[in-house]
Amino acid sequence: MTLIERIVHEVAPVAAEATPVEVLVGAYWTLTTISHRGTLYAGLASTLGGGDEHHHGGGHPLRQAGHLLELPVTALADLARSANLLEASVGMATLNALLAVTPQPAVALNAEEIIAERGAGKRVAIVGHFPFTERIRQLAATLWVLELRPRAGDEPAERAPERLPQADVVALTGTSLLNGTFETLLSYCRPEAYVLVLGATTPLSKALLEVGVAAVSGTRVVDVAAARVGVMQGATFRQIEGKLPVTLFRER
Repeated sequence: MTLIERIVHEVAPVAAEATPVEVLVGAYWTLTTISHRGTLYAGLASTLGGGDEHHHGGGHPLRQAGHLLELPVTALADLARSANLLEASVGMATLNALLAVTPQPAVALNAEEIIAERGAGKRVAIVGHFPFTERIRQLAATLWVLELRPRAGDEPAERAPERLPQADVVALTGTSLLNGTFETLLSYCRPEAYVLVLGATTPLSKALLEVGVAAVSGTRVVDVAAARVGVMQGATFRQIEGKLPVTLFRER
């Protein structure tokens, strides 16, 4: 059973009782809102895999576009397993909404603080370029930033098999769960390395902690109305209101 399948199984009882309310696929973020026993819950995920080539009648990046609310929540959640990145984005946002119904104990703490504390004076590898990268570079003995689209100072993502085994602290972007690279990246990490998964796409699920991740830093939507306005209007992550960064830690 893959990690995503484990999370889908984890939320299945809640999904069976929930009804879909809204699916918003924004330029940068996707938001799914569900209703469970009269209360609204929402989850975010990065929007991946659209593409202008489909604009005029080519393929269908989101096969059920316009009819998603006709699907049960169980089917929306199952889209997280799709190889189609746009469908997987909807599925992951749905999983994050479902995980919010019965949340795991979490601390209001963002990933940068954890990486700064754990990575000071050590070798750090971050998969994905985050806004705090340069601040971590000032603290770490060595910092490798691995990116599909490298910026100045970054390294190409294909160097992960070389860099991750050297790192004392590894931060994996939650979008690796969308594009199917998470388990491979995790396999490159040394057993004693401190591994965390970060980003609003990251599901706040105990399943991640059970596969060797030490900390899971994600986002809870605490004001559905505010978050949906941002997503509808093409907001970047920083521009989305109504969200709270939280972290789950593995028990020692």
